[in-house]
Amino acid sequence: LAPDLPQTEDLVKSGAVCIAYETVTDSRGGLPLLAPMSEVAGRMSIQAGAQALEKSNHGRGMLLGGVPGVEPAKVVVIGGGMVGRSAAQMAVGLGADVVVLDRNIDVLRALDAQFGNKVKAIYSTADALEKHVLEADLVIGGVLIPGAAAPKLVTAEHIKAMKPGSAIVDVAIDQGGCIATSKATTHADPTFIVDDVVHYCVANMPGAVPRTSTFALNNATLPFIINLANKGYKKALLDDANFLKGLNVIKGQVTYKEVAEAFNMPYVDPRTAVENA
Repeated sequence: LAPDLPQTEDLVKSGAVCIAYETVTDSRGGLPLLAPMSEVAGRMSIQAGAQALEKSNHGRGMLLGGVPGVEPAKVVVIGGGMVGRSAAQMAVGLGADVVVLDRNIDVLRALDAQFGNKVKAIYSTADALEKHVLEADLVIGGVLIPGAAAPKLVTAEHIKAMKPGSAIVDVAIDQGGCIATSKATTHADPTFIVDDVVHYCVANMPGAVPRTSTFALNNATLPFIINLANKGYKKALLDDANFLKGLNVIKGQVTYKEVAEAFNMPYVDPRTAVENA
């Protein structure tokens, strides 16, 4: 909700109980209901980026994996979470030169363990980000701050300095985007160009593959739905601290701190709000 004030205001006015897929956690701190869509969007980002690089779409006219005698495209993935890992997996499979930037050392170690020397796992600093973005043929924006708007890590100045015909896929657009020049687009009209850089910023990317997305999402959500049906929302939330973290709005009260802070709204502790509902 953090990047969407009108929706937040409407939900507050509705008096509904609103549990957000993107903030439900698990015992390891992961996001089990967001993970399936992150996997789909991450894998799709490489497909979309490959098309954006084609000359007919105003791209550089590059094949991600190159061919013998011709170097592959450089793919830079910002964020090494579920989106980033899924994007890296697809890019490696197509033979691209892949760099993943993240600020979590454990994430970088996991990437190194998974991909070995097929992926360059780089600690993200301002200098490292600028260097690799300017060298990139394709940039994937996969940054997520649970429940909050995505930070704008790639600036308009970076875009101006990128290679003409390079491409960006901003998977974070559902959270406001992590590219300064991004704006939400649709599956019907997915791209636009800023400073000779092709931008693919489709909101709800998994909507393009509804069969895969539906089965993946059902697999993750069914246990929570059964729990809600058996216990009712109050007991289901109060019995499970991880599920309770998914509660963003209840009966006119905002119960997720990042959303409340983003819009300067009063914050109410979720457990207190449920107990008093």
